[in-house]
Amino acid sequence: MPNSSDAASGTEPTDLPKVDSPEALKQLPDDQLPLLAENIRRTLIECLSKTGGHLGPNLGVVELCIAMHRVFNTPRDKFVFDVSHQGYVHKMLTGRWDQIHTIRQYEGLNGFLLRTESEHDCYGAGHAGTALSAALGMAAARDLVEEDSHVVAVAGDAAFTCGPTFEALNNIAHTTKKFIVVLNDNEWSIDRNVGAIAKYFHALQTSSTYDHLHDKAAEFVEKVAGKTIRNFAGKVELGAKNLLFPNVIFEKFGMRYYGPIDGHDIHVLIKTFEFLKEQDEPVLLHIITEKGRGYEPAMGNPMKFHGLGPYKTETGETPSGSTPTYSQYLGKCLSDFAEEDEKIVAITAAMPNGTGLVEYQERIPDRYYDVGIAEEHAALFACGMATRDFRPFLAIYSTFFQRAYDMAIHDMGIQRLPVRLCMDRAGLSGDDGPTHHGLFDIGYMRHIPNWVFMQPKDEDEYADMLWTMANYDEGPTAIRYPRGAGTGAKPKAKPELLEIGKAEVVREGTDVALIGLGNLFEMAEEVKDRLEAEGHSVALINPRWIKPLDADCIERFASQCSVVCTFEDHVLHNGFGAAIIELLHDAGITTPVERIGWPDEFVEHGKPEILREKHGITTEAALEKISRHLTPARKDPEMVR
Repeated sequence: MPNSSDAASGTEPTDLPKVDSPEALKQLPDDQLPLLAENIRRTLIECLSKTGGHLGPNLGVVELCIAMHRVFNTPRDKFVFDVSHQGYVHKMLTGRWDQIHTIRQYEGLNGFLLRTESEHDCYGAGHAGTALSAALGMAAARDLVEEDSHVVAVAGDAAFTCGPTFEALNNIAHTTKKFIVVLNDNEWSIDRNVGAIAKYFHALQTSSTYDHLHDKAAEFVEKVAGKTIRNFAGKVELGAKNLLFPNVIFEKFGMRYYGPIDGHDIHVLIKTFEFLKEQDEPVLLHIITEKGRGYEPAMGNPMKFHGLGPYKTETGETPSGSTPTYSQYLGKCLSDFAEEDEKIVAITAAMPNGTGLVEYQERIPDRYYDVGIAEEHAALFACGMATRDFRPFLAIYSTFFQRAYDMAIHDMGIQRLPVRLCMDRAGLSGDDGPTHHGLFDIGYMRHIPNWVFMQPKDEDEYADMLWTMANYDEGPTAIRYPRGAGTGAKPKAKPELLEIGKAEVVREGTDVALIGLGNLFEMAEEVKDRLEAEGHSVALINPRWIKPLDADCIERFASQCSVVCTFEDHVLHNGFGAAIIELLHDAGITTPVERIGWPDEFVEHGKPEILREKHGITTEAALEKISRHLTPARKDPEMVR
C-alpha cells in the first residue's frame, strides 16, 4: 500500500491553494497539486467533523479526482462514480468548495451525486453496482451521435462483488471502443471486503509480477513524451503478454488492463490518464488507494469512518449514544437465540456493522455469512438454507432489499420458505436522502401472498417479534424498523411469542380511533392526549402487523368511532393506511380514514424533525385532519380519561 500522506488534521489551512472550477484546476502549476490535495483533506476533515458524512472514502480519492479533472473536461466528459458517496472531492472541484460545510444538511449539498445539483454530476446514485452499466449507456449514446468525448466509470473493488457490475463487464467490449473504468482498490466497502473477488484483487496487489509492472508503470510515466507513450506501452504489453495478461479477468471481458498503480501519486495518475484517453479500446485502470488517507483516526478505523456523524477532529472520537439502536439489539437478540438454537443463521450483504451483526459475527462465527454487495444472492442463499430446515435471518436495509424484490415473490413467497427478513433503516433515513429513505417497503411487500409482515412500537416489542419470527416456520416473515435508537424500552429477559395478526389495544374509545404503526406510535399517543384533553373518547391501537391485519379489531373500532387516523413512517400511496382503507371498504364500513405519512415524492435529505414538519408528519397536522370529523366535546373533567 502507498505510504500515508503528511496532510495535517484538525488545523486551519494556511497558504494552501483552492480551486472553484475545473478550469482553475487546469491553470494551477504542477507543484501546487500536492498542496491542493492537502487543503482538500484539511477542509473535509474540518467540515465533516461538524456535519458527519463519508469521510474515509473521500480522503482516499483526493488525488484521483484532481487527476481526472486535470485531464478530462466535465461536463462534456462524463464521470460516473459508483455509489457516489466518494463524490465530495468532485463537488469541491466543480464549484461547490464553499458549500461543502453544508453536506447532508437540509437545503445543503446532497451526500451523493445529484443530477439536479450540478451539470458536472452526470449521474446520481446511492447504491452500489450502478456505475459501469450507466456509464456504458452514456458511451453508447455518445457513439450514436458521433461525439468526441470521454466516459470514465469509477468503481471501488467492493462494487465488483455486485451482480450488475459483471453484467456490464460482459457487454462493454461489444458495445463501445472508448471507455475507461477506474478500479479504486482499497480492500473495503463499508466493512472489509469478502469473497473470491476480494482475494483476487489482493493477489493482484501482492504478486511479485505485478510489483515488477508497478515499477514499470513508474518508469513509463517518466519516459513518456509524445509518440513514445504508445511505443513504450506497446513494449510493456508485449513483454508481459504471455506472462501476465492472460491471467487477468478483465482481459477475458475484452478490456485492456493497466496497473496496479499508486492512486495517491498525482503525477503518475495524470500521465496515465493522458495515455488512456488516447486508446481506441475499453481499458481498466487498477489503482491502489488508502481509505481515510491523511487522517490517522480514519486510517486506523476504516469501518467507523466510512460514514459517521460529527466527531472531534483531534482524536476522531464520536459521541456515544446511551440508548442502544435497533440494529444493535438485532445482533444481541439473534446471538442469544442462536446460542440456544443451532438452526439459526445470520446473513448480510456487506453490512455487518450497519445491520448490527458484528456481535453475532463474534459470538456465532460458524453460522454467520457475509456475501458481499449481492442482495439477490443473499436472498437466494437464505432460501437455500431454509430448504434444509435452517432458520436464516437476512439483515438488509429497506432500500437495498428493493434489488431482491423478485426473490421475495418467486423464491420466498411462492415456495413459502421461512426466510426471516430484517429490514433496517425502514422509514426516513434523514441525512442520507432519497436513495436511502426506506419509505416504500410496505408498498412493495404487503400484497405478496404467504408473507407475514410486522413493525414494533419499541425495542421490547422488537425483541418479541424477532423471537416470534425465530419460531415461525410456515412461510417468510419480515420486520421493518427505523434507523437509530427507539424509545429506550429495554427488552425483557425472556421474549414473548406474539399471536400472528393480533393487534394490541392500548386504549378503548368511541369517538376517534388512532392506529399508530411502529415508530410513529408515539405520535399517535401525543394526539390521543391532546384529544382527550378536549374531552373526546379516543381509542389507541398498536397494530403490530402490516400483514395480516387484525381485521376484527380494526373493523370494531371503525364501526363505533367517527373517524380513524393512521400513522406510518412510509409513503401514503399503497402504504399501511391504504391497507386500512381497503379493509374497511371491503367490509362495507364508511367511516372516514385520515392518514399521516409521507407524500408521493422522493423526500429530500435533512434532519427528520425538519422534514416531518415540512411534509405534515406532525401531531398538529393529525389534529387538524381529525378535527374536521368531530363536533366539539363537552369540557367535563369526568369525560376526560
